[in-house]
Amino acid sequence: MSEQEKPLLIKRYASRRLYNTETSDYVTLEDIAGFIRDGREVQIIDLKTGDDLTRQYLLQIIAEHESRGENVLPVNVLNDLVRSYMVPGGGMMPQFLQSSFEMLRESQSKMMENMNAINPMSQMPGFEAMQAQQKAFLKAMTGGLSGNWSGSGQEAETTSEPKEDLDDIKKQLSELQQKLSKLS
Repeated sequence: MSEQEKPLLIKRYASRRLYNTETSDYVTLEDIAGFIRDGREVQIIDLKTGDDLTRQYLLQIIAEHESRGENVLPVNVLNDLVRSYMVPGGGMMPQFLQSSFEMLRESQSKMMENMNAINPMSQMPGFEAMQAQQKAFLKAMTGGLSGNWSGSGQEAETTSEPKEDLDDIKKQLSELQQKLSKLS
C-alpha cells in the first residue's frame, strides 16, 4: 500500500492536542481538513484509550465550516440526516450517501479523462483556458471532494478575472459539454 493510500495517523493526546505521526508535529482541525481536501484519508486515534475518534472530528470540521457561513448542506438534507438517526439501524441513508459521493468522484474522474484525452477540440484556440476554468469550477462546486482529481498533481489555474460571474462559467461549461457531446 502506497503512502497516499494509507490513512494519515493522527494521535490525540490527553491535552486534546492532535499529533501528526508522519511529520512529528501538532496539527489543527483546519490542517486535517486540508489533508482531506488534498485527497488524503485520515484516522484520528485517542492515544490513551486507543478509541477511533475520526468520525467525531470529521463531524466537528463540517460543523465549524457550516457555522462560518460555508453552507454546503441544505437544511432539507440536514433534516433527512437527523431523521435517518431515528430509523433503527440508520436506514438506507449511510449507503445512499456513500454511493452518491462515489458516483460523483467517478463522474468527475471520467469527465477529466475525457477532457484530457487527445481530441480535435484540444487544437482549438483557448481550449486550455476553458479546461482550466472547468477544473476550477468543478473544484469550487464540490469543495475539493475528490481530492486531486486532475491526475497531474498540479492545481488548475484560471486565466479569468477572480470576480468572474458564476453564470458565465456555467454558460461556458454548458457550451463545452455540448461540443463534447457532438464529438462523441
